[in-house]
Amino acid sequence: MRSFIAIAAVIFCLSSCQKDKADLIVSWNYNPTFYNLSLPVGFPPMDIPENNPFTEEGIELGRFLFYEKKLSRTNTQACADCHFQFGAFSDTNQFSQGITGALGSRHAMVLQNLGYANNYFWDGRSATLEDQILEPVVDPIEMDDSWPNVLAKLDSDTMYQRMFYEAFGIIEFDSTHVAKAIAQFLRTLVSGNSRWDQWSRGELLLTSDEFEGFDLFRSLTGADCFHCHPHSSRLFTDHSYSNNGLDLVHLDNGLGDVTGNTFDNGKFKVPSLRNVEFSAPYMHDGRFSSLDEVIDHYSDHIESSSPNISPLIEFAAVGGVGLTATQKYQVKAFLKSLSDPEFINNPDFTSPF
Repeated sequence: MRSFIAIAAVIFCLSSCQKDKADLIVSWNYNPTFYNLSLPVGFPPMDIPENNPFTEEGIELGRFLFYEKKLSRTNTQACADCHFQFGAFSDTNQFSQGITGALGSRHAMVLQNLGYANNYFWDGRSATLEDQILEPVVDPIEMDDSWPNVLAKLDSDTMYQRMFYEAFGIIEFDSTHVAKAIAQFLRTLVSGNSRWDQWSRGELLLTSDEFEGFDLFRSLTGADCFHCHPHSSRLFTDHSYSNNGLDLVHLDNGLGDVTGNTFDNGKFKVPSLRNVEFSAPYMHDGRFSSLDEVIDHYSDHIESSSPNISPLIEFAAVGGVGLTATQKYQVKAFLKSLSDPEFINNPDFTSPF
């Protein structure tokens, strides 16, 4: 009898909740507004998934969720706590700390121009941005929660009930809707108004050091960076996976652990160089704290015998491209010309709380 009463009480509560929601829907409005993402001059079109089109309501919901600490078990950590806007939505620490105090083993990647990427994470294990978003919530060294628990917390908030309904026309939302909303927001994080962009549009002149650095960047006999970081696409990455000669022994196999192919061991996603001035530390493990260290690596410290080293590193056999001190300074000046202060200060990307 007691069990019957308990079950009846639960059913009654669920029925009451559904009735309360039904009453609220009368005052809500499902009429999503199409959002036309404005892209910088020269940028290629962005492919938006047919099953997750841009809407103003979806993007705004995604912004709230990106900064929402209820996505973690202790309600103390949001996506934004490892992806700071001032760091081009990366972490300024070498490794990010989860809610238990545990540290990750890779540096948090920059979140910019993600609508052009083809796979996600340093090892490319998630095929879509929506898939990628699902992982940190349940990762024991990150947010350490479960999706049923997160959904229950969000569903208990009338604001989120309304926002999910207005974005997707649903009363009962699930993890896929959370991922879709955050993905919509992340795809709006487009950076394309650096000094280099303004120069390419004829709006200003680069300094002599910036221009000399650009020449070195795109020269086969100079810094030779453009193979993996092509400027022609405006994205400054080819989205490939590469071993750039960091180690003789791979402590982290990267892509190889995903594909199971030993020829992929030591290969990691080639990051964009946009806003690289803001996104230290560098490399998949955050081993370099400054741009000077990065440039020194490619100039003088390539491990030529590193297994599966990229053939595009043409000067690997002699340890690097061998830049002079002046050339290193000029390459750094060019890389800093890719900084976009407007991006890291855009109020549309800040916390809504």
